[in-house]
Amino acid sequence: MIIILFRILLLIAIAFILYTAYKFAVNPRRKLELARDKKEFYFHDNKENTKENFLMTYKGFVFEGEKYLGTTEHSFEVVTINVSTHEPERLQGLDREDIYFLEQEILIRYPYASIEWKYPINRLIIHPLDDNY
Repeated sequence: MIIILFRILLLIAIAFILYTAYKFAVNPRRKLELARDKKEFYFHDNKENTKENFLMTYKGFVFEGEKYLGTTEHSFEVVTINVSTHEPERLQGLDREDIYFLEQEILIRYPYASIEWKYPINRLIIHPLDDNY
């Protein structure tokens, strides 16, 4: 009887370990960190929850977007997004083309949104483009 009980407990423990490994492998936060380390683009968002901010990483930089719900002509949608970075002192190497790429990715997911960038990124957008360097 004790051997059967031990085998059942062992099977439960193995199932729990497999479940924990699976949850770790599909964790979006882990995917975000991997993309940041590899300097790839990754967008983590829960579209159903407008109160939850989205996170995205690009070229090793992590950005956070605050979503604000508003009205359009026919429905309630996310109409304003404020984007900031977690480490503004590490933005060296980020240029306007990167910002435009990030805006395009946000607008794909939230087509009615107007995007406002927080300091210091908004300083890069405000200055006019100079063709003569």
